This record gives sequence, C-alpha cells and structure tokens, in this order.
Amino acid sequence: MNATDRTPADLLGSALVADPSRPLVTFYDDATGERVELSVATFANWVAKTANLIQDDLAAAPGDRCALLLPAHWQTAVWLLACSSVGVLADIGGDPASADLVVSGPDTLKEARECSGERVALSLRPLGGRFPQLPEGFADYAVEVPSQGDRFAPYSPVDPDAPALAVGGLELTSAEVVERARADAAAQGLGPGSRILSGLPYDVWEGLSFGLYAPLATGGSVVLCRHLERLDEKGLAERKESERVTATTS
Repeated sequence: MNATDRTPADLLGSALVADPSRPLVTFYDDATGERVELSVATFANWVAKTANLIQDDLAAAPGDRCALLLPAHWQTAVWLLACSSVGVLADIGGDPASADLVVSGPDTLKEARECSGERVALSLRPLGGRFPQLPEGFADYAVEVPSQGDRFAPYSPVDPDAPALAVGGLELTSAEVVERARADAAAQGLGPGSRILSGLPYDVWEGLSFGLYAPLATGGSVVLCRHLERLDEKGLAERKESERVTATTS
C-alpha cells in the first residue's frame, strides 16, 4: 500500500489499483454455513454503492455519527469503509439516540429505533438477502443499495485528522486507524499475500484491525469467521488449509 494513504478509503483505493482481482474478505458464518468471498474489486463496488447511499439518500455529511449495531460480518466491513469514504464517524455499538443515523442488524432493531435520524436495517441473511417483511421505520439495505452508483466521489474532501471511528472506548481519526492498522500488521507479521483468519468480534479494536484494517493496509486478506466457536478442531484445521491461512488470531 502507498505510504501516503491516510484514510481507510485511501487504503482501499490503493488496493484496487494494485490488484483488483485478489481476495480481500472471505466470510464464514458457522451458524448458517454461509461462505462469501469478495475480491478487492467486488468489495470496492459494494463500498461505492453504500457510500452513495449514505451521502445521497441518507443525506449524511462529514462529521455526522453513524451508530453501527452490527456483528463481525462482510457487510459491516463494507459499511466501515463506506463511512470512511464519506467522512462519517462509524460508532461501533454506539448509542442510537445520540447518532445522526443508525445501521442495525435484525437483533438490535428495538435499540435502533431510539435514533431520530435515518435508520437502515440489514437482514444479514446469506447472499445479502432482503427481510421477508420490512421492519417498520427502517430502510432495507438489500433493497436500497443495488440501484446506487458503482463509483463514488465525496462532496467534501475527507479530513484524515477528523474523528472517524469509535470502538471499545476509543475514538480514532482516519489517520490513527491507518497508523494502528499498519503497526498491528507489522507485529503480526502480515504483508502482501498474507491471509489472516479472525474470529474476533468487531466491537473491539483488535477485531476490527485483524478482521479488516490490518490486512487491507498491507496487501493481505482476511478470512472473517462469525460463530467460529461452532467449528471443531478438525473443521478449523481444514478451513485453514483450504483457505491457505498464514496467520490466525482469536
């Protein structure tokens, strides 16, 4: 990645130029059996569409706060990079009542209704499926995002030194997210082509770093596993082998 990259969105842009076809996020849900693999190009396309949704349909602007009530999931990773692209602060597990907009999974809809701003719901069903019945008061992400543009340009430049991420009591700027991710990658020995398996939740920095930012910052990829505790030792060993895992964290 380029040394001049100062935001997570910059990192994604550099990855897209360097090798758009390589895997970036491979997601497993061991409760449903779902497996999704996203190349850099596919992931970036989802990010662009979601950033357009945030900027245009949800009318969010740099400095706004988005409460992300979502688990470790490939769609959560998309929202994190989309928020970075717009300049919206992504508040993991944040208080919806004090947020400008909220993005919720199916298990946190009650809490999400405390937000007086825009509300978006994700079913988290396999293949990004829609809700069978739209939750009242929410836009269904799976319905709204497909029609969004495949390219994104922010109306205002994103300030690398503005607050960008809140997680586990930390509030970090975009530049600090990139700096910490690079440091974590170096400590873990990650580099170009590295493939790290992570079963950590996204509500702690380590989960976000090894589950997205560190591999993105170094030309690697992540095998992101939800409900990994349901996999026995044999199954885990087989996954590491089949996914060509070079590093693990838990």
